[in-house]
Amino acid sequence: MSLGGIRTQLGWFSMALAFVACTLIAGAGVERMRSRAVRKIDVTGSAKKRIVSDLIEWRAGIEVTAPERIKAYRELTGHAQAVTAYLAAQGVKPEEIRTGAASVEEQVETELVGAGESRVERKVHKGFLAHQTIAVRSGDVERVERLSREISQLLERGVPVASEPPRYLYTKLGELKIEMLAQAAKDARTRADSVVAQTGAALGRLRSADMGVINVNPANSTETSWQGNNDSTSLEKDIVAVVHVTFELD
Repeated sequence: MSLGGIRTQLGWFSMALAFVACTLIAGAGVERMRSRAVRKIDVTGSAKKRIVSDLIEWRAGIEVTAPERIKAYRELTGHAQAVTAYLAAQGVKPEEIRTGAASVEEQVETELVGAGESRVERKVHKGFLAHQTIAVRSGDVERVERLSREISQLLERGVPVASEPPRYLYTKLGELKIEMLAQAAKDARTRADSVVAQTGAALGRLRSADMGVINVNPANSTETSWQGNNDSTSLEKDIVAVVHVTFELD
């Protein structure tokens, strides 16, 4: 082999060594980047608190029928007055009672008259239906809750009233949510410290925090929702807050 050929082969060999070295260096850099990327910990913190509703909303409906419109309206008005008087006698404040607008609608039924090809439909007047709603919104939850069960006493007096299930609300939910999220974040930090302590690493700075939804459920319920529950069917409720947090590891 000539001297020029030997030099050419040495040149190619040097380039190959340089390429291998660059590949190893690049690989080491990627590995270090990967190592830094996984040096974090994701934890979920939660907080739960039992609350008691401090506001109640309750509705009762009155419905009567009569052959004439004016008679239906008068009977409805008399029954509505009887209901409001009953509530006032039971200690409900006037400003807590809301009487809805009265509605009176004609009741018509369709009847078929005749037979065969001469059979036709006709509208038959069946009287008038009058309806009105009386609502109570009060902070005296115990009193109104009891009245919602005892309103049936008016039925014995001839008052056609029907009670709806009460709605139980908590008026301080907005400020309580902030408190619950703070407790959930604190719980996440405690969980992260506990896990990291077993590995020999140290917990670093906070990288991200995702405030999850807050669920307000009936007491002892485990129901969850991505949109967040806001129960109004139960007097006692559990408010549950969840926070997803990521910490760096030192």
